[in-house]
Amino acid sequence: MPIEQRGVDTIPDEERTSGPRDLVSILLGSNLCLGVIIFGWLPPSFGLGWWASVSAIVAGTVIGTVFTAPLALVSLRTATNLSTSSGAQFGVRGRLVGSIVGLLLALGYTALTVWIGGDVMISVLGRMAGLPADGVSYAVVYAVLAAATVAGAVYGYRVLLNMSKVLSIGMTALLALGIFAYAPHFTTSALSGTGGYLLGSFWPTWFLAAVAAGLSGPIAFITLLGDYTRYISPARNSNRRVIQATWLGLILGLLVPQLFGTFTAYAAKAATDYAGPLVSASPTWYLIPLLLSASAGSVGNAGLMLYSMGLDLDAILPRASRARATYTVAVVATACVFVGHYAWNAQSAMTSFVLLLTAIGTPWAVITLIGFTRCRGVYDADALQVFNRRSRGGIYWYRAGWNVRATASWALGAGVGLLAVSLPSYQGPLLQLTGGVDCSFLLSGAVGGVVYLLLTFRTEHARAATDIDASEAALSVAADR
Repeated sequence: MPIEQRGVDTIPDEERTSGPRDLVSILLGSNLCLGVIIFGWLPPSFGLGWWASVSAIVAGTVIGTVFTAPLALVSLRTATNLSTSSGAQFGVRGRLVGSIVGLLLALGYTALTVWIGGDVMISVLGRMAGLPADGVSYAVVYAVLAAATVAGAVYGYRVLLNMSKVLSIGMTALLALGIFAYAPHFTTSALSGTGGYLLGSFWPTWFLAAVAAGLSGPIAFITLLGDYTRYISPARNSNRRVIQATWLGLILGLLVPQLFGTFTAYAAKAATDYAGPLVSASPTWYLIPLLLSASAGSVGNAGLMLYSMGLDLDAILPRASRARATYTVAVVATACVFVGHYAWNAQSAMTSFVLLLTAIGTPWAVITLIGFTRCRGVYDADALQVFNRRSRGGIYWYRAGWNVRATASWALGAGVGLLAVSLPSYQGPLLQLTGGVDCSFLLSGAVGGVVYLLLTFRTEHARAATDIDASEAALSVAADR
């Protein structure tokens, strides 16, 4: 299969041959991996019991999916990725905000997936073949996973889609086997090794789990969904079918692996670490399926994340080809894997990462969705590509390529979110107003959206009036004829 040549340019309709089923396959198959499974471990590690952990994950995922899924329609209409599409609101240069947010999201999740996948592989090979858990072993395993990930990402969308179709079946079977493997040791009681509720009481800890483990899953896709829906033709597929496919893919692709992670966390008594106890509690017959899950599943998920990173860097640096951009970000992601292994505590690093990125990403998504609603899904695809052609002008040029109102709205929303976040090592000053409960994503999205509506009310009202005048003029001409 040839290497994909498309970057963030507009996809011609004749090449948009994917459909809603492909969207479900890629959202399901790519997420059935340890990089997503481990998020199900977070609520138990926070000191929550089984039912509280499950309810936090389900509530956060459903709410996040309701909010995130409509973004799939943006690239369905623009035929390019979401960060480039956001140029309609932020300006053809201002859409770099979306590119940077997407780059950071994908970078973190790529590193996390390779990190946890490599750690489980080392532990499994240690039990099976006595492989020492030393620096050389970790370096080799991480390098192998990174190389396989790069290969899939460079070849592009079609290879990753085919890989996801296989993984959606294979990984589902492996997880089903895992339920039987860990069931004898399962308990619904809170894990004693956590030392009680992470934030001191139930509800603040439950809300933290709902955001960090539930909501963060769909939010991770705010810039990724367009990478897939840009290959779906709106002429052959309705908005309704695409939204339904996005819903199904996100709900299944996130809840299935995360709830498996919660189940195995209690079964393995994984209070302060996940990878080690997961392998130690595994029966011998499940070690090979676990090894396959850690390797193939990680490559599938990290490959899609790395692919998205390559697109976002290509959007930031139009002179770079998509393949060259992918190689570049692969080096950075691999470096983050090694730093994460040697310098970070898994629970603290994961929680901090997802909460911070959720706080700064949510207002960008809200503003992009407001723009989609206002324009009713009608975009000037050619004008969105002005920055990529290194030219000027077009209806999305605004002021030197930036829509200052949209960018300022995002910055204010992100700033409020960062002031309201509750991290293991940092408590935002606005937490006093929310009773210690982390509402950073709600506040950041609300502030960003409201400020954007207020700042653009007059221009939007004037545009609407112009459209009405134009329509009345057209009707008058038609009547005269």
